[in-house]
Amino acid sequence: MNCFNKKLRRTSPMHGSSKNELVPSKPPRVNGWSWPPQAFQVVGWVVYSYLGIVSFGIYIPLLPPPWNHVVYSVTGIAFVLHFLTNIAAVTIDPADGSVRAKQSYSNPMPFFDRMKQPHVIKDLHCYLCDVKVGPKVKHCGVCNKCVEDFDHHCKWLNTCVGGRNYWYFFVALCSATLCVFMLVVVILFICIQHYLDPGSLRTAPQFHDMLGNGTWLVFLPLAPIKTSSAGLLILAFVTAILSITCLLLLGHLLGFHFYLFFKGISTYDYVKMQRQKETRKSDSGNPKDVKIHNKTLQCQDNSIDVPANLKSRLSESICTELENFRKSENSFHYGTENPSRGIEHQ
Repeated sequence: MNCFNKKLRRTSPMHGSSKNELVPSKPPRVNGWSWPPQAFQVVGWVVYSYLGIVSFGIYIPLLPPPWNHVVYSVTGIAFVLHFLTNIAAVTIDPADGSVRAKQSYSNPMPFFDRMKQPHVIKDLHCYLCDVKVGPKVKHCGVCNKCVEDFDHHCKWLNTCVGGRNYWYFFVALCSATLCVFMLVVVILFICIQHYLDPGSLRTAPQFHDMLGNGTWLVFLPLAPIKTSSAGLLILAFVTAILSITCLLLLGHLLGFHFYLFFKGISTYDYVKMQRQKETRKSDSGNPKDVKIHNKTLQCQDNSIDVPANLKSRLSESICTELENFRKSENSFHYGTENPSRGIEHQ
């Protein structure tokens, strides 16, 4: 039995208490450009800009022909495609059609009376958006609106990914992975050739009047700037570390979405399935703790950190108090409660 093994997932606004059953709600977000921006979104654009500058301004111009033209074309198309699809995924409003037709994003959402209705969505009706929704719609607590064919809320895009913008998100992910992969290959080639055959990297006309291999030019051919071999290699090392890190993250995410395609499910479906598996594993544990565990299933997601020596002393009364606290402080969900389907989207 373990009541404190996960972090608290707040599915209701932070304001309000058990004495105030009217929960205030913030205005819904239109898309990824809605204020405030996410830190991940800003970091993503900074990394994109940096990799674009070092790719087209420093390393690709050093490649010998015809490889420089090939890499220019492939990487350039991938960078432009990523830029366009990223902009599209961020700009498109992923909300359900009934929400887009009815919702005024300039006005705050109505107060939610959790005494009258404990769930935001029940029987395919959203009580916050006040519209009928489909079975695959989820009310996002961050965007504060119902999202059509909800997949996940992406912090890198600062918006939800749903049926309306999922393919733009997926193409942006594929193109970003290709961009970073090409840059890693280029940097590795330049570092190897720098020691084996530096002359093969100095084919640009601007190098003809330079003696020795200690001085290099960057930002060719438009604005050549001199730099040393050490500077070129140090920048290559830093860029390679950043690019490999991005490649691992992007590759993992891309592989995960290919897995979702193979299974025919969404990210949200996958998360629900994992939670159900964990619940079933807990149910099949020690038979002596079944009675206690059944009362603590709702406590699993709480984020109260307890020292290891105290976890073994948890009793049924403690978990009951936690359950009562959760019900009073956090008593409605942003999911869909549909008795006919028997699944609550959170």
